[in-house]
Amino acid sequence: MEKTNNASLYWYVFYNDQLLLQKKADGYVIPCTDEAPVTVARSLPVEMQDGTMAMAAFTDAPLEETDVFMPMGLRASYDHIDRYSYDQAGKAYEIVYWDQHSRFCPVCGTPTELKGPIMKKCPHCGNEMFPSVSPAVLVLIRKGEEILLVHARNFRGTFHGLVAGFLETGETLEQCVEREVWEETGLTIRNITYFGNQPWPYPSNLMIGFIADYVSGEIKLQDEELSSGSFFSKDNLPEIPHKLSLARKLIDWWLGN
Repeated sequence: MEKTNNASLYWYVFYNDQLLLQKKADGYVIPCTDEAPVTVARSLPVEMQDGTMAMAAFTDAPLEETDVFMPMGLRASYDHIDRYSYDQAGKAYEIVYWDQHSRFCPVCGTPTELKGPIMKKCPHCGNEMFPSVSPAVLVLIRKGEEILLVHARNFRGTFHGLVAGFLETGETLEQCVEREVWEETGLTIRNITYFGNQPWPYPSNLMIGFIADYVSGEIKLQDEELSSGSFFSKDNLPEIPHKLSLARKLIDWWLGN
């Protein structure tokens, strides 16, 4: 067990994507202690968005339920902890993921050294590494009183979401939106307008949402990506994404307007 002496701090402890939660009479909270609440393989200090410090840690052994603690998938925890804790857990998970995937220098293969909360350096060649974020776009496409909803093959269950995809080298965000819509559905669009963005720690993405209007084309799904897709009105919506997602915020915005 790694020893870390601190004043009481929130501990975001993970085994893979399982987050350790502390049981309370009325729900769950993030453990707040002066040392790791369970045995951890490694821990790192993390400065959160509001400037407070916390600890991010991971274990080599599966987390187990006890009278005090409950392991829970990070995504599932959205329904059981407050929004602040969920957002901070997301950042902690991204730091843990980065730490686990940057143990060796990609230039020369030498084990890296942690030089700061979000910086590692190779002691041999001097290469510096920071946590990386992969931008991805998603777009709500309007056609009259309907919107395009699709079911991706990697979706769990039967819910339908929005066309989405990762930004490629050399693209603007708007070019990425146009390309992904054309590649995945065969449709052309216009009036691409920025809506908002959301950190998406599964594991290290930034989701960037747009609104656009249908111009032309018949739906021709990219078979390896999508299993179904159609335009839906407010009266015949299929199952839609969970409240935690930016896709759901876009759909709710459309429903309210």
